[in-house]
Amino acid sequence: MPKPILIVSGTNRPGANALKIARILESLYRAAGVDAEVYSLEAMPREIFDPASYATKPAAFAAQQQRVLDAAGLHLVVPEYNGGFPGVLKYWIDMLKFPESFERRPVAFVGEAAGVWGAIRPVEQLQQIFGYRNGYIYPDRVFIPQVHQKLDAEGKLNVPETQQRLEAQVRGFIEFVRAVRG
Repeated sequence: MPKPILIVSGTNRPGANALKIARILESLYRAAGVDAEVYSLEAMPREIFDPASYATKPAAFAAQQQRVLDAAGLHLVVPEYNGGFPGVLKYWIDMLKFPESFERRPVAFVGEAAGVWGAIRPVEQLQQIFGYRNGYIYPDRVFIPQVHQKLDAEGKLNVPETQQRLEAQVRGFIEFVRAVRG
């Protein structure tokens, strides 16, 4: 797979669990011999939040946009905030080029939450958005409920079953991306 998988940490919260899970996914892709890179929404340039950005994207956003366009697939790690996904994630989606950013692009989802449902609602909401944008949605989703209890102080998973589910998702998504991209 010549292009990398772009793993998106779906929040700009510093020290977010989504970023910790994204780093775990990155290591799993690398262990599988596939290039992957993490993009945290913390990296969004402040200029993108200027209302004028809807019409003209700031130069500081161009490299981030290009990372999406260059990705073989997107693997989103989505936290649950108040029964939905973070507003900054929707804003990021809205700022990306339409339709080419997601058109026919493979997308996988991991949901994580402090609660018992593991961000199932936010992931389902995003599936609707990416479906609307003609993304190819990988059906094997992983939900991580009570994420605080499943990560140790170093950001590693301490639940083998969750680790195995992420490993299986990564292996499956690699095959999915190869099948879609040829």
